[in-house]
Amino acid sequence: MRELDYNNSIAITREIYWVGFYDETSKLHCNPYLLIDEDDVLFFDPGSIPHFPVIMRKVIDMVNPSELSLIIASHQDPDICGNLAVLEDVISRSDLKIVAHTNSIRFIRHYGVQSGFYHVNDNDFKIELKSGRKLEFFFTPYLHSPGAIATYDHQSKTLFSSDIFGALDDNWSLFAGSNFPKAMDSFHQQYMPNNAVLRKFMERLENVDIERILPQHGSVIEGPKVQLAINHLKNLSCGIDLM
Repeated sequence: MRELDYNNSIAITREIYWVGFYDETSKLHCNPYLLIDEDDVLFFDPGSIPHFPVIMRKVIDMVNPSELSLIIASHQDPDICGNLAVLEDVISRSDLKIVAHTNSIRFIRHYGVQSGFYHVNDNDFKIELKSGRKLEFFFTPYLHSPGAIATYDHQSKTLFSSDIFGALDDNWSLFAGSNFPKAMDSFHQQYMPNNAVLRKFMERLENVDIERILPQHGSVIEGPKVQLAINHLKNLSCGIDLM
């Protein structure tokens, strides 16, 4: 197990960095990520107001905030995008875009954001960066929001999965450890609607070339653990299955 300094940003790849807040008192850890491309910097699920000072310090250690061009909001929950209005002020660029599904954007507007929106469902669930790098958005309705999306980066073969593959864990580490894959159980059992919806998305992922999964909660899943995680969730009863 690699030794990690959670007080600073942590490299997942040469272009992708964890800039989250390590909360030693909580089972639920939130994981914002930066993707630094040639002419674009993307911020995935930037987080909440209470975590903002720590998260933003880590971002500023990596890039000038004005370099941030796209914010991906996988859904509207406050742990995902509660800090958007404050973040906009720090970034301070008129062409900043917030990328989300229309079903989420209806609610994200209530955070008081001023930036323009990129509706993934009006853009063939894709976006191409200035470098030609392609991102694909997977619509994952009711996992656990009606506007939820996951983002697949074709270049690095990375899935930014948001709440899917999330975990509640007393012994959290950024990279999946000894409690994998069981650490994912309670989160999905409490927050996902049922196995039928979850299984459908897992079956879709079986046809995607994924080297790593970066969930917004829980731990990064890499290598052979990716298929183990998919198989595990495909067969997990959750939500109303347990009522």
